[in-house]
Amino acid sequence: MTAQSGTQRTWIITGASAGFGRAIAECAVGRGDNVVLAVRRPLSVADLADAHRDQVLVAELDVRDTGRAGDVVRSAVDRFGRVDVLVNNAGRGVVGAAEEVGAEELRASLELHLLGPAALVRAVLPYFREQGSGTIVQMSSQGGRTSFPGVGAYSAGKFALEGWSEALAGEVAPFGVRVMIVEPSRFRTSFNAPDVLGVADASAAYNGLLEAVRNDMASADGIQEGDPVRAAEIIVDLVGGDELPLRLPLGREAVERIGRSYRRNLEELERWAPTARAADFPGASASARPI
Repeated sequence: MTAQSGTQRTWIITGASAGFGRAIAECAVGRGDNVVLAVRRPLSVADLADAHRDQVLVAELDVRDTGRAGDVVRSAVDRFGRVDVLVNNAGRGVVGAAEEVGAEELRASLELHLLGPAALVRAVLPYFREQGSGTIVQMSSQGGRTSFPGVGAYSAGKFALEGWSEALAGEVAPFGVRVMIVEPSRFRTSFNAPDVLGVADASAAYNGLLEAVRNDMASADGIQEGDPVRAAEIIVDLVGGDELPLRLPLGREAVERIGRSYRRNLEELERWAPTARAADFPGASASARPI
């Protein structure tokens, strides 16, 4: 598929009140595109909407309210005539050991990072298929490819989003629809802010193991090395181009950490391959699959 070139696109962006979402929205509007800002608090983007009344529509949305996904997509089509790009960006970090993060908080993380984005994708796909084009940008994280103690609840949602989106990419490619999974490292957004980052009640059993993780996550606020504006420009450029990667690590740390994870996993696979192969029936033919 060749991406649209020199045309006005319409974007739907969740979590557009700050951080990546706001930066992508401002970049797209600055290039003449239309943007639907899907946010929980409409007043948080009133300045952008007022400054670009012809290009910006504000849609009130809590991404976890999956029943509202179709309304947001229809409002975009009603206002601008089409949708070209969906950016599932809304998210929130959670810090805590598996034993510390309760079922309710874990469920909320999965609703925000997987079920909400999936509902929006389902709502927009009929329009994409009918027009024979469209791009879905799934904002994941380096924590969607590699995890570590204390971030399991957050990574669970991002790992799930990536697996779901990788299958999605193959399903929708025949219709001219593209999928890009973005895996940022630390960027100077509000992600690590005390009133944004979720921190489970600490258990004494894990203090020694997770104290450094909690302190590191909290102390990163305001000093993250990643620039959201530069990241937004990269994303908007790729969406407007002909070549789109399935996965895009963003930031030096993401490239290095994800690269180490790939190498470590490959080394472990090769080490245990003879043991793993021994689980098959002796002499059984290798499986043949359609994909």
